Amino acid sequence: MEDTNRRLMWHGMCLFLLGLLTGFAEQHFANIRMGLAAHLEGVMNGTFLVALGAAWTGVRLSPATKGIAYWTALYGTYGNWFVTTLAAAFGTVALSPITGASHSASSWKENLVTIGFLTVGITIVGSSALVLWGLRARAFPRP
Repeated sequence: MEDTNRRLMWHGMCLFLLGLLTGFAEQHFANIRMGLAAHLEGVMNGTFLVALGAAWTGVRLSPATKGIAYWTALYGTYGNWFVTTLAAAFGTVALSPITGASHSASSWKENLVTIGFLTVGITIVGSSALVLWGLRARAFPRP
């Protein structure tokens, strides 16, 4: 996984840009508050990936576990932005009663967004736990 840190930083800047562009469109979403949340998710998750890329060489895990941490971080961050953007476009209230106040969407849209948020939440927590484990003092030896 040579040069993985640069790929993480590239994805971070890409997601940061997507978040900025989402900010330009937020007034056009069915749920404007969720559009603002989508903008912030893109910007914050992009920043997280840049920071993760900067720390990546210090993450000491087996190659397979490091690969899992990498891919789950990408899924969790891009997925979070995408599902939040989808929720803004659909006007759903699934798992977001504050940003979804006074909005409603059909049940399939609510279910899709709920499943999306649940998978993203579980994935990013798992990825963060793996990275934290790889940053501990007595981590897997450096190759």
